Amino acid sequence: MREADGNGDPLGVDPEAMRAYGYRTVDMLVQRLCDRSIPPLRRASPQEMRDRLSGPPPAAGQDFDAILARLDRDVLPFMSRGDHPGFFAFIPFCGTWPGALGDFIASACNIYAGSWMESAGPTQLELEVLAWFKQWIGYPAGAGGVLVDGGSAANLTALACARETLVGDMSADLVGYVSDQAHSSLARSARVLGFRPEQLRVLPTDARFRIDPRILAAAMDADVRAGRRPLFVAATAGTTNTGAVDPLTPLSQLCRERGVWLHVDAAYGGFAVLTERGRELLRGLDAADSVTLDPHKWLYQPYECGALLVRDDSVLRTAFQMTPDYLQDCCAGDETNLSDRGLQLTRSARALKVWVSLQYFGVDAFTAAVDRSLDLAERVRERVDAADALELTAPASLGVICFRRRFPGAANEDEVDAHNAALVVALEQSGLGLVSSTIVNGRYTLRVCVLNHTTGADDVDRLMDFLQSAEPTTLAAPAAAGTVALAGACQRDHPIPATPLRRRSNGGGG
Repeated sequence: MREADGNGDPLGVDPEAMRAYGYRTVDMLVQRLCDRSIPPLRRASPQEMRDRLSGPPPAAGQDFDAILARLDRDVLPFMSRGDHPGFFAFIPFCGTWPGALGDFIASACNIYAGSWMESAGPTQLELEVLAWFKQWIGYPAGAGGVLVDGGSAANLTALACARETLVGDMSADLVGYVSDQAHSSLARSARVLGFRPEQLRVLPTDARFRIDPRILAAAMDADVRAGRRPLFVAATAGTTNTGAVDPLTPLSQLCRERGVWLHVDAAYGGFAVLTERGRELLRGLDAADSVTLDPHKWLYQPYECGALLVRDDSVLRTAFQMTPDYLQDCCAGDETNLSDRGLQLTRSARALKVWVSLQYFGVDAFTAAVDRSLDLAERVRERVDAADALELTAPASLGVICFRRRFPGAANEDEVDAHNAALVVALEQSGLGLVSSTIVNGRYTLRVCVLNHTTGADDVDRLMDFLQSAEPTTLAAPAAAGTVALAGACQRDHPIPATPLRRRSNGGGG
């Protein structure tokens, strides 16, 4: 049994042991992170994981090396590896080591970042990071923001700001508008805020999977004639399905004319503004009333890290500021309390990882990483265009390429779908790489997302060689019954599902 430290603290660890355990932990992590033989995904059944990990907690403390060894044997192998150069599935999540060390500092110091009184340094650090983000997207000096745990929380915070700023209390006549490619967190956020399903309009998108401003205007007109009040439009800058970017400038003009809040979910594509072509694709982002960004995507930060920016800094406090008696000591003058800007009172210092990694690498390195991803995505598109056996199913955009293999010998489209689903499974089983799938224009589609800063041209070529040449007779059997349910057809960051009332007249619903 481990004894208490010299001060009698039953949970204390003496300084030399702290250092030794830290070194051993880092050694284990570095070895794992640098081991390229670990595949991008290793699955396990619930029974296998129960067999490995079930049991009561120990009454007495265990040896730290044994704890590390068990994690390395029974926990860490059974997960996806977003930093694998062959990871092209969903949205890759490849962090940086300096960012991880920033998280370690925040966790080891157990920073409470809810109030200026208790966290002046970390709070100012977050304000500085948010100021960088504001500058990058072209927001004015009076804009503000907050770091949250991810894009879903940022979208919820944005819609709450829209309602509190424009109308106050929830009302049955309020209406919001999203596209059939919007992220599902927007529908979930509307539900949490009290919107009934009929108060959220899911609009069909055009042939490039973007909101059509004319259809949006017609929907608003119909709602106004029916006595309803349009409250918000949630556009997307980089949809999860296809990477599509809604026409932000026309949408912002329409919303400004109607007095409607424009929120842009740029969780996936927002940090492409660091590059020249990204800024061109995202033109008009600076006109939105609020913008969601996810630094854990194209800014390569560890989970959990999302951001909400608003054009008017005051709307966050209007929506969220509350001062109970037990927090009266925390309120003084012009100090910034981050708990006044969102849902959380107790929250960590999320800016540390962002600040540390940007200080270490510099902005130019992140710009180069995004540009490299876009170059490699173009390489994928060129390989699809050059191969008779492959065909694009949607325009490639912001690092997302949707395509399928034709399989000329297949008896019908369902069989083609099944062969493509089997390709996804076979690739995973090969250990070479990982792709995910989606539904485009009603058909099963391979979806490649190039975001990983460890990925190179050789990794792209190996992936495309496999997908183009693997023989149908050697493909693995699909993992589940039902063609469109196979091999991860539902994205982890998935769009709002279509219903019979939301289907597109021209196909392509999410």
